[in-house]
Formats: sequence, structure tokens, C-alpha cells
Amino acid sequence: MALLIKGGEIITADSRTRADIFIEHETITSIGLDFYPPPGTEIIDATGKLVFPGFIDPHVHIHLPFMATFAKDTHATASKAALIGGTTTFIEMCCPSRNEDALDGYNTWKQKAEGHSFCDYAFHMAVTRYDAATEAQLREIVRDGTTSFKVFLAYKNFFGVTDEELFNSLTLAAELGVITTAHCENAELIGQLQQALLAEGKTGPEWHEPSRPEAVEAEGTARFATFLEQTGATGYVVHLSCAPALRAAVEAKLRGVKLHIESVVPHFLLDKTYAEREGIEGMKHVMSPPLRDKRNQPALWSALQAGLIDTVGTDHCPFDLEQKLLGTNAFTQIPNGIPGIEDRVNLMYTYGVKRGVLDIHRFVDALSTRPAKLFGLFPRKGTIAVGADADLVVYDPEYRGTISVATQHTNNDYNGFDGFYIEGRPTHVTVRGKVQVRNGVFVGEPGRGHLIRREPQCNIGAHHAG
Repeated sequence: MALLIKGGEIITADSRTRADIFIEHETITSIGLDFYPPPGTEIIDATGKLVFPGFIDPHVHIHLPFMATFAKDTHATASKAALIGGTTTFIEMCCPSRNEDALDGYNTWKQKAEGHSFCDYAFHMAVTRYDAATEAQLREIVRDGTTSFKVFLAYKNFFGVTDEELFNSLTLAAELGVITTAHCENAELIGQLQQALLAEGKTGPEWHEPSRPEAVEAEGTARFATFLEQTGATGYVVHLSCAPALRAAVEAKLRGVKLHIESVVPHFLLDKTYAEREGIEGMKHVMSPPLRDKRNQPALWSALQAGLIDTVGTDHCPFDLEQKLLGTNAFTQIPNGIPGIEDRVNLMYTYGVKRGVLDIHRFVDALSTRPAKLFGLFPRKGTIAVGADADLVVYDPEYRGTISVATQHTNNDYNGFDGFYIEGRPTHVTVRGKVQVRNGVFVGEPGRGHLIRREPQCNIGAHHAG
């Protein structure tokens, strides 16, 4: 069925115009005024609303065996939550451990998702060990259309790679033209600090941040940049949390390293005092890198507005309260992660755009267009243009509400942003022209989401402030 979105104000990364959007066969076919649609066309009145390109979350965990348990979402629950929050495509981290076969892991992640997601999706393939067999498998995975890697410079002996494996992974990535995303910390330093704190009887969640302080993240970021520089690979720092790590990344960018930066919603809005609360209240907010001192937040917002921070993801990783309590006797046993796939867009619009610290076009760029460009989804995704997929978000800037665990759709029994006030939310959301959210209510078609296979992208230069 054809679809017409009438009367809205279309906002992309670089333009703002009042026009109608006509959609047929899953794509945008016309943008203009005074359409006379054929009989049977569904019409959405977007008068007084903003129309954004579908938002893209470049960093989520859905199927995740981790720290003796599993993340709670399924692809059905996570994609439903994503769509209600305006995210129409997500990129999931495919993370088999060092002890697992990479190709078997990749196929498992694909099978978990296939036919179950309400929105489109892609994968980053984690390289958790590197040998001749792994290299052959990674080549096969890239041929299958998964054209981004993930490396961990943390979680030693589980996800973490050695420096030799990092060098070999980046050398292969440079050859294949794929971008490598990286969790930048220092696994050895973390291990030593954790042991020292536990030996002193410091076991609560408030000691998680001191066990992986800002300097450890800054060192990991600088080391990743050095390896990129020596291999010629293109890199992407995930969930950058603090000013020292930002400085290390920007210094690398300025000397020509092909490096991009992602921060995630919790680091813009939450600080380490949340994880310093007693017992389960603190455990809820344990993630890595940890929530930081609030003094880091102005630097992150400023760098985001300037385009030095390229993208905003979530690192969505839902563990429930029972799972968090696995760390009752030692903070090292608390499953790391905070859910956020449903709330990212509304929070960044409210506390960025509406507070005047984030330009609305930079908001679209960071949450949609730039992830699409970096990860091989553009111009199919990430913009509103003739020929693009009709992934659209009709957004009501007059909505007022409060985030609540009681009304969330992610499969979790707490929300790290519970009680946060929001100004604005999606009313209608489409995936390739099919309405999946109507008047704020989920009406999704099961299995609508497809795996998006991508081409290698890495002739992309690093973004500089301008």
C-alpha cells in the first residue's frame, strides 16, 4: 500500500523544509507539495510534527552470553522497544568468546535475529582471537556483508585480544576495507586494580569506577590509535566516556589517524554517583567504561556539537535485577550494562536539542546520518531522499512525559533513566514504508526487519572539526 506523510517539517542532517513524502514499494518516491495520491493510499497527517530519517543505533547487545548469564532481550522485544523510541535500524555486536568458533558464533547470532526483528539490523563482528582459521572465517563473514569488526581491549581471557592479535586484526581490516570498532581500556591494568581493591575489602558497586579509572580508558584509546596509525586501518572508538579519552582520540584525529568516536547516552546524562548508591541501586548503573565524574559531561556535549564525537549509541545491554545481584559479594561479578535502546532519541532530543546544547541537524547527523555513512548504510538509510528506504519518524515536539520502568518495552525490570522527564516522542514510525508505530502505539509486523548486508566502506577519512 502507498503511504503519504503530509504537512510535516522534514529535518535531515543538512536541511529543513516543509513538504510531503510519498512512499511506494518500500522507498521514498517523491518529496514535494500538492500530491494527489492514488485511491487506497494511507495518509498520515504530520501537521505540527517533525519528520526525521529513521534513527540508527550503532551499538547494541541483544543476544549476549556474558559474565555467567545472558542479556534479557530477544530480537522481538529489543526491536519493538527500538521502534517505539524512533530507532529503525540497529547494529548488534556479534560477540562469541575466545573459546568459541567465530563462524559458528556469527551464524548463531544471525539465526537468533532472522525472522524475529521488527526493524532492520546489521552486525559488527567481534574478533576475540586471531589465528589462521579465524582469518579465513573473517574473510567469509565480510563477503557475507558484515563489514565492520569489533575488538575488546578489556575482558582479558574472555573477549579481549592481545596486542599481536590487535595488530593482525587491524592489518586484515585495512586490507579488506572494513572499519574496526574498539572497546578501549587496558585489560592488564584493570585486572591489577580489581585485585587490589578486592584484597582491601572494597567489594561494592562504588568501586567499579576506581577499578577502571579515566586514565585506563585514555591509555586504551591512545594505544588503539597508535595501532591504527601503524596499520593504516580505520577505527571507531565505542562508548567513549571521559575528557582524557576524548583528548587522546582528538589528538590522533589531528595527526591524521582515521579514527571516529562514539559516545553513548548514559555518559551524557548519568554520572558515577548513580553507581555509588547502596546495593542494587548502585549495581543497576554498572557498565564499562563506568559512569564518570559529572565534570566530563560538558566536554562530551561540546565535542558532540562540534562533530568531534561522531555518533551517539546506547551500548544497550539489559540485565535484570536478579542478574545484577550476582555481584553482591564482588563488584567484578556484576554483569556490565544499562538498557537504553528505547530512550536514546527522546533523551538526546530533550537534553540536547531542547536545552540548546545540540543543534537539531547535528542531532540527526549523530543519531542517524553519520552512523549510516560510517557503516555502509547510506544513502539507503540515514536520510530522507528519493530512492532511500522509507524509514521515517514522525515526531511530536509538544509531547511531555516521564520515562518509567512501568511503561518501557525492553525486556528488563529496571530502567537506568527511570523518572527522567522528556519533551517530545515519536508518534509514527515506518520501516521501509510499513507503519510499525501509529499514534505512539506499537502495531508492528513480525519479521519486518531484514539483515542489511553492507559493502566495505573504508575510504572514509576521519572527520575533523570545522
